[in-house]
Amino acid sequence: MLPATRRSELLEILHRQGTLRVRDLVDVLGVSAITIRRDIAQLADEGLVKRVHGGATLPDGDASSASGSPASGSSGTPGGASSATAGARGAGAAELAGPPRRIGMLVPSLDYYWPGVVRGAEEAGLDHHMRIVLRGSSYEQDTDRRQLERLLAKGVDALVVAPQMDLPTTPDTLAWLAGLGIPVVLVERSGTAGAHREALESVVTDHGLGAEMAVRHLASLGHRRVGLVTSLHSPHSAVIRRAWQDASAECGLVSEGAVDVAVPDKVDPGWEAGLEAALEACRASGTTALLVHADPEAIAIAQHAEDHGLVVPRDLSIVAYDDEVASLFSPPISAVRPPRRSVGETAVTLVASRLADPGRPTRRVIISPTLRVRSTSVPPGGE
Repeated sequence: MLPATRRSELLEILHRQGTLRVRDLVDVLGVSAITIRRDIAQLADEGLVKRVHGGATLPDGDASSASGSPASGSSGTPGGASSATAGARGAGAAELAGPPRRIGMLVPSLDYYWPGVVRGAEEAGLDHHMRIVLRGSSYEQDTDRRQLERLLAKGVDALVVAPQMDLPTTPDTLAWLAGLGIPVVLVERSGTAGAHREALESVVTDHGLGAEMAVRHLASLGHRRVGLVTSLHSPHSAVIRRAWQDASAECGLVSEGAVDVAVPDKVDPGWEAGLEAALEACRASGTTALLVHADPEAIAIAQHAEDHGLVVPRDLSIVAYDDEVASLFSPPISAVRPPRRSVGETAVTLVASRLADPGRPTRRVIISPTLRVRSTSVPPGGE
């Protein structure tokens, strides 16, 4: 169904029923909730609908057109609907049209990896009548607490946070978050607080599984030496390294002299030296494949490979971990793709659930990544 046709169908349903509910329309139209939300957003921009929590209603002043004139019958409501149903619909619309809840969101970066998480959170916020108040932190500085206090000063109703986890102050920050008295959900982080190490609510990608998938993919192509290059500043490098080691052992790959190099951030003077060390180790050890975290490192490895007499993918297969920009390189780089949008969407859904039921058990959600096989992972010596 073309977008214009789909939006026309949405308007017909709206004028027939008086409301649009995203969750009900997924099966009716056979498209994703995200697609429906985008259609509703466009219709709202055109003044054709009024967005409310979970969907849309007719614009103010147009309600009388819904369902035509009242049908005859004891109910006396449009289309013969029961008065209870009509009352519930009206009450729901009134409730959802109130001021949105404000969700403070703090992420380490606003230009890499995290924009997808933020988009997922914002889209889920539309469904739950919530507005995201976004702030950026930093991997290098202990700025989390200051930024979070600013969000609290704005009167947010809950927090979605990706705190730094490798600082001496991290335990204090987690304990402080746990004691705020408002819903707090960690994203791409997990943590505990208090004497009994009670878990904070969290949503994470199963990065270990993603690394295992990459290693098994390369092993299935016939590679016997699969190395690893990681980013020093990434909080996920340790998990990826453990999974690479475990999967390599399970697949019977050669472990002696395995390439395992951590490179500093791109702005660090040691960036180029780290890449050179990784490629020289590959050439010297006969390594034929690399798992590289993250995309900038994978692209740089591919670009520098020829300087070491290595042709990608014939001499060196590469699987990136992140898939933020890996597909844009030439040749397109195979990659493990974390479900960034789903992580953000799930975090806001957990917030909504906690606000509705403050006493429910703590939830720690793990979401699986996917492997995108492209042009840079082939059998050894292949093209």
